[in-house]
Amino acid sequence: MSIISPHDLILKANRAIESAQLLRHAGDVDGACNRAYYAMFDAAKAGLLKSVPGIDPTIGKTHSGLISAFGQHLVKTGLVPVEFGRAFNRAHDIRQVADYTGDLIEIAQVESLIQQAIEFVEWISSQIVSKSN
Repeated sequence: MSIISPHDLILKANRAIESAQLLRHAGDVDGACNRAYYAMFDAAKAGLLKSVPGIDPTIGKTHSGLISAFGQHLVKTGLVPVEFGRAFNRAHDIRQVADYTGDLIEIAQVESLIQQAIEFVEWISSQIVSKSN
């Protein structure tokens, strides 16, 4: 298996956002939450690969590992605004509910999550991945 580039991860994140929007409009709230979270997951990985020299390219092996590395290397250093770190953590929590607990997720929650994913991916793409080193 080859390592995916930061640019390709952003493309994948954008596809996940499109899927989240389609699933939301089809009434699949849980699926929409899943795809919105994975959009953020892929963008976070892209940001780490682009901005942290020597980082292990398999950083996304675990969700908690990627979230922790994102906070440590990008949020705590000031490269990424704190609100994006919080949004990423919330997205993970909501995805856990959607995928594993079966608890009801409100339409307003999923719409907010999709909007946050759009903003997160756009910011990581424009401010980190698209910038030259």
